[in-house]
Amino acid sequence: MSFFNPKGASAKTSQKHVVDPALQPWVEKYRPRTIDDVSAQEHTVTVLRKALTSTNLPHMLFYGPPGTGKTSTILALSRQLFGPDNFRNRVLELNASDERGISIVREKIKDFARQTPRAQAVSSDGKTYPCPPYKIIILDEADSMTQDAQGALRRIMETYARITRFCLVCNYVTRIIEPLASRCSKFRFTPLDPSSSSLRLSHIAQCEHIDIDSAVIDTLIKTSSGDLRRSITYLQSASRLASSTSPPTAITSLDIQEIAGVVPESVINDFASTLGIEVEDAMDVGGSTKHNANSFGAIQSKVKELMREGFSATQILSQLHDLVVLHPTLNGRQKSSCALVFAEADKALCDGADEELWILEVGLRINKAIS
Repeated sequence: MSFFNPKGASAKTSQKHVVDPALQPWVEKYRPRTIDDVSAQEHTVTVLRKALTSTNLPHMLFYGPPGTGKTSTILALSRQLFGPDNFRNRVLELNASDERGISIVREKIKDFARQTPRAQAVSSDGKTYPCPPYKIIILDEADSMTQDAQGALRRIMETYARITRFCLVCNYVTRIIEPLASRCSKFRFTPLDPSSSSLRLSHIAQCEHIDIDSAVIDTLIKTSSGDLRRSITYLQSASRLASSTSPPTAITSLDIQEIAGVVPESVINDFASTLGIEVEDAMDVGGSTKHNANSFGAIQSKVKELMREGFSATQILSQLHDLVVLHPTLNGRQKSSCALVFAEADKALCDGADEELWILEVGLRINKAIS
C-alpha cells in the first residue's frame, strides 16, 4: 500500500521552479509586472488600461522593432487580468518562430481555444483580479508563421472568440496576412526614446548597486538602437566583466562598445579622416592625416590595420554609412554616391565576398566621390 501526500508533492514542485534572483537574467528580472511599468509606449498603455477596467479585450496585434516591450506588455496585462493562480491555465504562450506550421494551429492552438475556462478561483495572494470569462493565446513572432497556418488561424479566431482572445506579436506587420490583421486591434510599438531608456537603465543600475555615469548610459542606448532588451543585456555583461577583476573596475564606454561588438568611434573617425572626410575628433594614428588622405597607400594601410584588429566588415560599413549620411558638410550628390557604394558592398559581403578587398573598394570610391 502506497501513501501519497499531495500537499508535500505540490510544495516540492513549487520549490523546484524557484529561481535564484542572482542567477536570473536581468531582462527577466526587471520585466514589467504591470502595464504601468511599461516604458515609453504611452498610447498603447492608455488603451490597454481602459480595456483592463472594462475586461472586454479584443483580438490584438502588437508590432514594432525588437526590444520595445511587446511581449512584456501582453504578459503584464494577462497577469493583471487573471492573477498568479489562473495565469497558467488561462494563458497559452507560443513562439511561432519555433512552432509555425499548420499542424500546431490545428492541434495545440485549437485544442486550447475550444476549452471553456474554469470558474474564477480565489487568489492565493489575497488580491482580487477581474478574471474575465475567456482565455488568451499569445503568438510571439507571428510573422514567422506560414501562410497556411495564418489562414487556418483566422477561422479559429472567429469560432472561439467568445471564450478565447488572441494576441499576435510580430516585428513586421506586412508579413501578417490581411484577413488576420483585420480581425485584430493594431498597436504599434515605437523604438524607445533615449530619456525613457536612460531612466530604466539608471533604475536597474541603482537596484544592482552599479556605479555608472551618464556617458556609459548614452553608449548603451546608442549601441542598442532603441532596443531596451539589448541594452539591459549589455549592462549585465559589462557588470560581470567589471566585477570579475580584483578589485572591481568601473564600467567604461569602451567596455560597452567591446561587448556590443561595435567599432570604437575613434577608429571609425580615424578611418573617415583617412578617406578625406572632415571629422573633428579624428585621432592621428599611423600617420593618417589630411595631407595624405588621397594616397592609395594610406587608405590600403588603414584597411589592413582594421582587418588585423579583427573588426567586422559589416559593422565598419554600417557605422561609416551613418557617419557619411549624417555628415553636416557633405552635399546630397556626394552622399548619394557613397550610398550606392555601401549598397554594392553590402550585397557583395552577403554573397560571401572578401572583406578586406571590399572595405578597400569602399574606401577608394568614397575618397573619389568626395574629392
